Amino acid sequence: MRNVVQKYLYRNYLKLNYKNKFFSLNKKCNFSGYKIYNDGLTHSEFSTELKTVKESIKMPIFRILDTNGNLLDGHKPPFEEEEIVNIYKDMVEFSIWDEIFYGIQRQGRISFYIVNDGEEGLQYGMGKALTVDDHLYCQYRETGVLLSRGFDYTNILNQLFGTKYDEGKGRQMCISYTKKKLNIHTITTPLASQLPHAAGCGYALKLKNKKAVAVAFCGDGSSSEGDFHAAVNFASVRQSQTMFVCKNNLYAISTSVKDQYRGDGIAPRAIALGVESVRVDGNDLFASYLATKKLRDICINESKPVFIEFMAYRYGHHSTSDDSSLYRPKEENEAWRKEGVHPISRLFLYLKNNNLYSEKEDQLHRKSVKEKVLKELKKYEKIKRYNIVGGLFEDVYHDEDWNLKEQRENFEKFFKENKKYYDTSKFDN
Repeated sequence: MRNVVQKYLYRNYLKLNYKNKFFSLNKKCNFSGYKIYNDGLTHSEFSTELKTVKESIKMPIFRILDTNGNLLDGHKPPFEEEEIVNIYKDMVEFSIWDEIFYGIQRQGRISFYIVNDGEEGLQYGMGKALTVDDHLYCQYRETGVLLSRGFDYTNILNQLFGTKYDEGKGRQMCISYTKKKLNIHTITTPLASQLPHAAGCGYALKLKNKKAVAVAFCGDGSSSEGDFHAAVNFASVRQSQTMFVCKNNLYAISTSVKDQYRGDGIAPRAIALGVESVRVDGNDLFASYLATKKLRDICINESKPVFIEFMAYRYGHHSTSDDSSLYRPKEENEAWRKEGVHPISRLFLYLKNNNLYSEKEDQLHRKSVKEKVLKELKKYEKIKRYNIVGGLFEDVYHDEDWNLKEQRENFEKFFKENKKYYDTSKFDN
């Protein structure tokens, strides 16, 4: 049997033809009808010159709105004037909520928070280019994308305060948002673990011929994780409808990109794995929208993965457990905070230059938002949390088995007998 198989492979698979040249090392190598050296390579040219390669192709940063608030090279804004004003107001409102959420954590009113300062432009630009059919696999600093997709501050407040109306029933740590109806998959705490999930989801969308993409978010720090390489490579090999989004904000908590890698950013890694990529100015709302829209179209129409690297800056601390003043020079932060650099500041300059919005209107809007935020906080702080027994025993299995039922009943008995020792005033029932 072995001989039969060997003969079959020899005659039919390799297709040797001794009448022609047995093989050739001129340019592309042929093994009669079967080309060798070609598998696994995009280019299989031979050379007699021994030459090393030091760098990949140079990738520019796509930008159409400069730091003076002016459009470049004849570009037109991708939104109507009224919509640009509304997006700006949404970005400002989000930045105010963001700042106050950080403040109430410092007061001990919520347990944890991660700020989004400096990423409002790329987040709202992306959110406007995506649809509710797209599946989002967020990392933790993408709240603006969620808000652009139908997620609202009610959802955020319920999650941060762990109220009984939270979709996760208050079990997840703060900022681990989720919304099944909006295809927002639960934010996972372990770094980069969401990337393989998105690669698999994109493959499922491809197999089902869906006109949607799975969006995988990560940062420059996550790109150092093994899951990053595994996910991008899987998506490339299987041609998953996955859009990988790396927000290169120059710091992985306290580790600067200078101490993370020596290559030209993150996008060339995706190119090396066969994924079409682009690099974008993440402080430019318009560029962020256009890039996301174009690559989403490519991802769907050509049914293959794409990669976007947003160049940004993390203006605030990594989280409420971090003090960035210990490892970042003050001058660096000040340089990034110059007028027209921050995404909100840059968009305001555009509005001001085109007489679409004034400083007085901006001040009134900010004042109104702050008043609303403080009022809403007091309201949601008073909402009770999900009941203790249900929070512990529900949603483990679809149907409660005898073992779980026994545990629940024992707990209920113990809790009833010892309830006086526990403060249950914040819990429902």
